Amino acid sequence: MNKARKKRILKILLILLMIVIIPGLDQRMIIKYYQLDPVQITEPVRIALITDLHSCKYGKNQETLIHAIDEQQPDIIALCGDIFDDVLPDQNTETVIAAISAKYPCYYVNGNHECWCSRDAFMNKMQILENYNISILAGEMEVIEIRQQKINLCGVDDPDGYALSLSNTGTTDQQLKLLDQQCQNGNYSILLSHRPELFPEYKNLHFDLVLCGHAHGGQWRIPGILNGLYAPNQGIFPPYAGGEYQENEITMIVSRGLARESTKIPRFYNRPELVIIDLQ
Repeated sequence: MNKARKKRILKILLILLMIVIIPGLDQRMIIKYYQLDPVQITEPVRIALITDLHSCKYGKNQETLIHAIDEQQPDIIALCGDIFDDVLPDQNTETVIAAISAKYPCYYVNGNHECWCSRDAFMNKMQILENYNISILAGEMEVIEIRQQKINLCGVDDPDGYALSLSNTGTTDQQLKLLDQQCQNGNYSILLSHRPELFPEYKNLHFDLVLCGHAHGGQWRIPGILNGLYAPNQGIFPPYAGGEYQENEITMIVSRGLARESTKIPRFYNRPELVIIDLQ
């Protein structure tokens, strides 16, 4: 094979490689929609699920993320952990929280990265939430009403956050047992939790819908072939990397999250996402 032909082949291979790799490194946010049809819900309810923001940047003054949320006009916003980061400053997260809390009811549960902070740093983050009237569900249930429909909204602390919990409701397992008892009142019940790998526990409880994050979509994906390569606490080929999972009449929706510059390894065919869930 002569040199000219080798160069042509190398150029073709390089072009093909670029065609495959460049789209996979797209870090622009997408909006992912899920639609559920529970019998308890007769009027439409829209939930925005935000997880794993890690105080990452989304445009000037976080306008990309805030505008996307406003376009969707959710009835409530679920903040399912790692909204703050243990390394990056809180400014980007506070900017988002200040904007959305003025327009929508927001409910928060903590994630492992928030719990990896010092106690003082953790309490500062919780104070930011309280300053903007974000409801912190630390092993607690609130009965909310949307279009005259009562919904049980439950939340548990991250397993890494027991020592930092703002409540006295015990460990994550103890909180789950308590909430399981409380939610058996006939209302549609939603559990906010950071951890999808606990689905084997959730599916034996009386929640109708569980909302989670944490897995970052398995970081690397091959669409249609591999849903995720690796996720914390799940390991290689995680079973709950991102998407919708159903068992024992319980649905779990796992967001791929919004983390970008907070992670050392870039996302691959795994764009950050704002999740919208329509109950109707």
